[in-house]
Amino acid sequence: MSLFGPQIDHDSIVEAIAKAEKATSGEIRVIVARHKAADPVASAQEYFNKMGMANSAHRNGVLVFVAPRSRNFAIIGDTAVHEKCGDAFWSSLATTMGHYFKEGRFTYGIVHGVERAGELLAKTFPRSGSDEKPRSPSATEVD
Repeated sequence: MSLFGPQIDHDSIVEAIAKAEKATSGEIRVIVARHKAADPVASAQEYFNKMGMANSAHRNGVLVFVAPRSRNFAIIGDTAVHEKCGDAFWSSLATTMGHYFKEGRFTYGIVHGVERAGELLAKTFPRSGSDEKPRSPSATEVD
């Protein structure tokens, strides 16, 4: 049984993160909140900062934040990521993920977000020989 409950498969999400991060110097993390989040973007930004993602050398982290109890989510990128893709990328990705969530396909929606973010990061921030060794993929459930 998944840490996140029966509707979200933790292992599939971690596998998607690991695969996406192999091709990029960027970092992708997923947070699933047990609490309600009135403003998912503000909550995502809070966790982004709390986890030190805003302190990366390249400013190329992406966080997927999902709050099932309040039926909302956000996907945010650090400064350099946002400069490369702009609002249109995030809006399109959020719309697609939202469709999967409305269908009850929570794992697939999160994995889709991770994969698209990974593609963007691989194209704009490819991994090079001087990059730090890959981090352990992180998908976390928080209270």
